[in-house]
Amino acid sequence: MDADSPLFAIAVAAELAGMHPQTLRQYDRIGLVVPGRTRGGSRRYSMRDIEQLREVAQLSSDGMSLPAIARLLDLEDEVRMLRRRVTELEGALRAERENRPGVRVFAAGATGSIVTLPSGRRIRRSTEVVLWHPRGAGEAGDDTAGDDLAADASES
Repeated sequence: MDADSPLFAIAVAAELAGMHPQTLRQYDRIGLVVPGRTRGGSRRYSMRDIEQLREVAQLSSDGMSLPAIARLLDLEDEVRMLRRRVTELEGALRAERENRPGVRVFAAGATGSIVTLPSGRRIRRSTEVVLWHPRGAGEAGDDTAGDDLAADASES
């Protein structure tokens, strides 16, 4: 169940929040806690709305005015939206960094598949390295490139 899904009728929400339904109607009228509406216009409260109603009750009993509570709730909503946006931007930045040319290194996996590694990252387990010389490295038709491979392998 999503915390923002409007599920509860006003009577149930009032009971869960420990308030009278008329108080919820007043908070809706002044824009303090605004629930979702059904097609017929009935109020439906989400779990987040009920949490806000409980917070309003606590702040009100602590002596905070309703306009001050409204401002506090607006700021909390803004912080929540900004945190969501930061998370989205961090994901986009991470994707951009991973897809930038020169950032990724392609290597052969243990099964022969091609794997992508971030540049500069070392593989923890030991791996074998194969030195490959293109045919043009020696003279045309010269098979000494294969001899270089054998020599390189025997030196290590």
